[in-house]
Amino acid sequence: MDSEEMKNRTKQFAINVGVLTQGLPISQINRAYSNQIIRSSSSVGANYRASRRAKSNADFINKLKIVEEELDESLFFLELLAFFNQPQKEEIGILYREGETLLKIIVASIISSRK
Repeated sequence: MDSEEMKNRTKQFAINVGVLTQGLPISQINRAYSNQIIRSSSSVGANYRASRRAKSNADFINKLKIVEEELDESLFFLELLAFFNQPQKEEIGILYREGETLLKIIVASIISSRK
């Protein structure tokens, strides 16, 4: 996968999270978790873009590590949203699997960049 495709996928991940959260029932829990996952999922795309402008290999790896952390955080909040929103569990599961796939790609990129 090239960097442009990854840039588009990370952006789409954030968009899909936003669409999901807009459709959730209004509750204190959904509001809190939605705010957190909107931040973390949008940070995935923003930091991936920043990694493409890294000034060194070390800078590139550091930015990808941030992407890794934000993806992991997004997965955590997707798990919580799935628990509290059983009717949307399938939709959340689709996003979760995409997040896992993105995480695997990022981790592989970090490993290959260290060699």
